[in-house]
Amino acid sequence: MGEKDIESAIDPIELFRAWFKDAEVSEPIDPNAVALATATPDGIPSVRMILIKGVDHRGFAFYTNEESQKGREVTANPRAALCFHWKSLHRQVRISGSVTELSSSDADSYFRSRSRLSQLAAAASKQSRVLPARETLLTRVKELDAFFPAEIPRPAYWKGFLLQPERVEFWESREGRLHDRVLFVRTEDEWYKVLLYP
Repeated sequence: MGEKDIESAIDPIELFRAWFKDAEVSEPIDPNAVALATATPDGIPSVRMILIKGVDHRGFAFYTNEESQKGREVTANPRAALCFHWKSLHRQVRISGSVTELSSSDADSYFRSRSRLSQLAAAASKQSRVLPARETLLTRVKELDAFFPAEIPRPAYWKGFLLQPERVEFWESREGRLHDRVLFVRTEDEWYKVLLYP
């Protein structure tokens, strides 16, 4: 993807997929890592790195403990923002929009795709709450491993969320800080695109 590709793109999801494909080559460790920003209903912001687990024309999917800080915030204030930064490519993508809960079948399907240890960790963790000692968590994992020798059921609080993009901005570094910036804004049934000054 180059300057002409950015200028000719008409669908931000397709452009994102092309950039992500490049990132999978240049960023072999977690190219799907992204900063997720949420806020409380009264506007106190919070940001952390997560892994996006699916992208399609509906939006960007991620999974978490609903009782975690991010889970509580997207439930109480269902708006969020993402920022991908692929340093090796000198590219950044910023996305903002509304957040909805994915179906139970989506959450079940993704939960089953995780390694057994990751499933146990999700079931054992009281995410974002005070942990008295690391041994407490490890003991709980061992207990659950023994209690569920076969399939581990997905905890009811472990859910999937979908950020439905309303704004998607692509940024690519250029010499002399003459960067490329393209913004897509979602209208009712289509994307409106503008170039931005760097």
